Amino acid sequence: MKHAVHELGTAAFRAKLRDTWLYDLVVQYRGIKRRVMRRSEGEAFLLRRYARIHGKPLNLTNPQTFTEKLFWRMITWNRGDMSPRFRQLSDKYAVREHVARVVGEEYLVKLLWQGDDPRAIPFDQLPAEYVIKPSHASGQVIIVRGEADRKDIIRRTSGWLADDYYWQAREYQYYRIKPRIVIEEYLTNEDGSPPFDYKVYCFNGMPEQILVRNHTHDITPFFDTTWNFLDFTDEPGGVRPWVPKPENLDQMLALAAKLSAGIGYVRLDFYNVKGRVYFGEFTFTPSGGIIKYDPEFWDLKLGEKWDLSLER
Repeated sequence: MKHAVHELGTAAFRAKLRDTWLYDLVVQYRGIKRRVMRRSEGEAFLLRRYARIHGKPLNLTNPQTFTEKLFWRMITWNRGDMSPRFRQLSDKYAVREHVARVVGEEYLVKLLWQGDDPRAIPFDQLPAEYVIKPSHASGQVIIVRGEADRKDIIRRTSGWLADDYYWQAREYQYYRIKPRIVIEEYLTNEDGSPPFDYKVYCFNGMPEQILVRNHTHDITPFFDTTWNFLDFTDEPGGVRPWVPKPENLDQMLALAAKLSAGIGYVRLDFYNVKGRVYFGEFTFTPSGGIIKYDPEFWDLKLGEKWDLSLER
């Protein structure tokens, strides 16, 4: 009871303090401290995350497995040793220019609007279906089909813009990307259903395998580039059904090879809709590193494909 009263008193005190100069000073101090300590704190965070997932320390001096090399990349980039191009390629808006230049703008999902003020979203001019996402984050999306809840969209997108996604998993490629809202056409199959997301794993500019995800993200089958089923998962317990070979698979793989040229490892995401291939995004640190292979030998098998000399 005393503890509850103390908590209530503390909360009331904080609320009273919130609109004072002292509160603003504390917030500024915390922000400065966070930026100053970002590199060392981020590295410690990533080392703890690897050890928690794999039950052993990270081999940072001589990484061999895929997950070791993934965390090596995250830590190296977090130290500031990252080419600026990776930030552009991770920016959901800026990457469009790169894709148009390398493979052609016909592979881009139609852009309906972009901006940094959610209150300026032209709801009355948008079609009945569209997708909203932030430029500076991953995994955040609003799908609108029918009447839009404008207040909720403005509230949620305002929250996105106020957040630096880097701090969630210390993925440095997202650090200081200009926050903006991107609204694109909503793609559907002939029957109106959402399309599969084909995630092409590319090593040293060569597509090696494809992960297929549905819109609810509850399937995780892997296939090789000739569409043979691969008996492993990076998400133990995931459902791995057989999925038919997509149309234009060769075209999708050719696009992945072009876009991944000169990169040690990257995952290229595509949609294959009504006979057309659309670019989705570049992913350099999938799941923020929270990956565990089953069977475990696949971790080493994939790690052998990743040439770290391209990173350096």
